[in-house]
Amino acid sequence: MGVFDHAEFDDHESLHFINDAATGLRAIIAVHSTTLGPAAGGCRRWSYAGDTDALTDALRLSRGMTYKNAVAELPFGGGKAVILANDNAPKTPELLSAFGRAVNSLGGSYITAEDVGMSVDDMRHVQQHTQYVSGLPQSGGSAGGDPSPWTALGVYLGIEAAVSVRLGKDSLAGLTIAVQGVGHVGLYLCQLLHDAGAKLIVADVNRENLDAVSNAMPVEIVAPSEILFANADVLAPCALGNVLTTATIPNIKAKIVAGAANNQLSTLADGERLSAREILYAPDYVINAGGIISVSHEYYGGSSEDQVRADVAKIPARLHAIFAEANETGRPTNELADELARRLIAVGKK
Repeated sequence: MGVFDHAEFDDHESLHFINDAATGLRAIIAVHSTTLGPAAGGCRRWSYAGDTDALTDALRLSRGMTYKNAVAELPFGGGKAVILANDNAPKTPELLSAFGRAVNSLGGSYITAEDVGMSVDDMRHVQQHTQYVSGLPQSGGSAGGDPSPWTALGVYLGIEAAVSVRLGKDSLAGLTIAVQGVGHVGLYLCQLLHDAGAKLIVADVNRENLDAVSNAMPVEIVAPSEILFANADVLAPCALGNVLTTATIPNIKAKIVAGAANNQLSTLADGERLSAREILYAPDYVINAGGIISVSHEYYGGSSEDQVRADVAKIPARLHAIFAEANETGRPTNELADELARRLIAVGKK
């Protein structure tokens, strides 16, 4: 199967395959759209089963960034980079420098930042070779830095919105929330949820992540294979995507799915499956936009943390509008979010 016939190819503007023999860097940069601005999206470093899986991830994630940035009303298009992790190519300064040169070669059509497997310190190395990078340390109250806390805040506010609609409650106190993945974003989210009085069930494949969250607050730890089916009010997927499938949806006990992971739905039809079970789904790229909102303010400059916070606080209103339309029409929330994103992009083209 050719790239143009790939199931996730969606009129992407360009695909770039990076191979740097000296450092072992193998990466894919997918630019989905630059209609609304340069294609912005983080860089993910992951151990994929094969090149095809990496390509699928890059294509899906970059399209999701286009939709995310459009709905969040940011002056960005959508793009994504994935670095194929393997034992022969450790994450060295040299490898990160090679990635920075690859980003720079695109002349600003793609702007990178940290994502799964990458850190603020990694972006410092990348910055030495390109100006087209964000998510860098800031000082003096300026916008920017690690976007994870902002992603977590947006998800937290989105969970509050979903709870008010689906459960009719104006507080998270006493609710049980299952968090899948307690890395950077998941840990920040757990702290917010704990402070709000929620009971937490957590799972992660990384023992250090579990130790960090259990040392910080009371949590119930379950196996990764059990977390999706926990007896909880809210399920918050905050690890990798593709977790809501024909196999998992029938066994979910939560009445709400609202988390930070990208591409939570395996297929578009899985949104309908959730709706049929009366599970309220907060479209992932709507609820998890806090991080890219911070990146945007940092990249274009002249903003403060207070301005970032104000824009992240707009996420619940967008979700409420989607939830209300879903209630009126009976249509799945993911379909409505996609239509909204495409309308905004079409306006941008005009």
